[in-house]
Amino acid sequence: MATLLPPPKRQKVYHGVPEPEPEPPAPTPNIVVQFLSEEDGTSLAPPVNIPANVSREGLEALVNRLSKQDEDPVPFSFHVKLPENKSAPAGAPTQIVISKSIEADILSHPTADFTPEDIIIVHCSPQSVFRVRPATRCSSTLSGHSSPILCASFSPTGNLLATGSGDTNARLWDLNTETPSHVLSGHKGWVLCVEWEAMERKLATGGHDGHVRLWDPKTGKPIGEALKGHSKWITSLAWEPIHINPSAPRLASSSKDGTVRVWSTLTRRTEYTLGGHAASVNVVKWGGGNGSHGVLYTASSDRTVRIWDAEKGRPLHTLKDHAHWVTTLTLNTDFVLRTGPFDHTGKKPSSDAEAQKLAKARYDALLKTTPELLISGSDDHTLFLWSPFPSSSPASTPQQSVTKPIARLTGHQRQISHVVFSPDGRWVASAAWDNSVRIWEGRTGKFVATLRGHVGAVYRLAWSADSRMLISASKDSTLKIWDLKTYKIKIDLPGHTDEVYCVDFVADKVVSGGRDRTVKM
Repeated sequence: MATLLPPPKRQKVYHGVPEPEPEPPAPTPNIVVQFLSEEDGTSLAPPVNIPANVSREGLEALVNRLSKQDEDPVPFSFHVKLPENKSAPAGAPTQIVISKSIEADILSHPTADFTPEDIIIVHCSPQSVFRVRPATRCSSTLSGHSSPILCASFSPTGNLLATGSGDTNARLWDLNTETPSHVLSGHKGWVLCVEWEAMERKLATGGHDGHVRLWDPKTGKPIGEALKGHSKWITSLAWEPIHINPSAPRLASSSKDGTVRVWSTLTRRTEYTLGGHAASVNVVKWGGGNGSHGVLYTASSDRTVRIWDAEKGRPLHTLKDHAHWVTTLTLNTDFVLRTGPFDHTGKKPSSDAEAQKLAKARYDALLKTTPELLISGSDDHTLFLWSPFPSSSPASTPQQSVTKPIARLTGHQRQISHVVFSPDGRWVASAAWDNSVRIWEGRTGKFVATLRGHVGAVYRLAWSADSRMLISASKDSTLKIWDLKTYKIKIDLPGHTDEVYCVDFVADKVVSGGRDRTVKM
């Protein structure tokens, strides 16, 4: 039998035309570039003549090489201001960000304002010094809880993780070795919330049994008996900030019974109870506003947010604009208060007084640019931005009344499940039952972008410490890390087999826990 030759290969046809010849790449012009600092307009380096297709990373390395002031290279973002154009439509961008190279972004820009003959003035603005690597894979899956994990929280230094579960135990995990370190058992019902004291000396847990318990994270032993007093389950816990009380911070607990109790950790008694809400108090936050004692913010199912003076618990304001239960609150100072004296360098304070000084410095640094702001999210599908203490910061604008919101953030189609400020306070992210995450400006409440990609309700959000990435946990059993330059998914983290209830992000570790009873990191 003769060998059959395969039929000759058909030429690939593009809509009936033979394939065009690939074009040779166009030669790249050389251009003269002048780098200016965005902050004060000084020249960072002498004008240089470089090929126009040098990438953005190349420009960054060049600026760092030419301006030898620091040993460590500083990340920059580059942009070129467009010349004032009278005929440009209002609201057109006034600058171009260089994301690929000068050639791709500026010479080929549609306004044709720049030619290779011009000296191109590039403004450089330094970014936050440390960078957080995005998590890309699941490095370990820790089982141990025997029912769904309801809450997870990193310790302020990021060395330990606490999780609370429906099996009535809380567990501590060591993050350096990614192994379990202690089981904290004592609650008679589900452990609904875990909260670290900002110096990492104590851990508080709140349970469905209405008890609050304190633990020593080094040994895993309980510190004394349970704190009893609430008649229904605990919905949230908040510690007094370190810059107000470094040696023995007090603890506030909110409950389904409509009250908030403030406990002294020394006497283990209730210092005072905040009654006044007519229904379940869903969140309590302990902020640093209003002078030396701080304030308590509480959000409730009676549709109000109340603000109390934390020294003796007298009511200061009631914010009544929501039309339904208020389920979530965030402060722009949350991250600084939660991490207290610890910043990204990882130094340990030697004494309480030094810790107070460090924590105070970090808190005040944030307040230089903005007062302590509050965002509340509700089942009425909206969020409100409030500035209850405008006088606390030199940068704030006077407004007509403290109890009126600065902005109403609308756009979600279903109930809001979680809202959280970025660590630098510039952005706010909100998650809702409409499967989307929305990004807003932290100071004004202006809408920035919608992050779509989840196919189930989004339950929880967490920011990376450098405010460059956001991670969301969803009912669809995935976690997604979002890139905030493009507002697209940066990395999808599957792996859970059921709904993900909680997520936290510290350094370059992401931890998540959910209905499948495992902790993944």
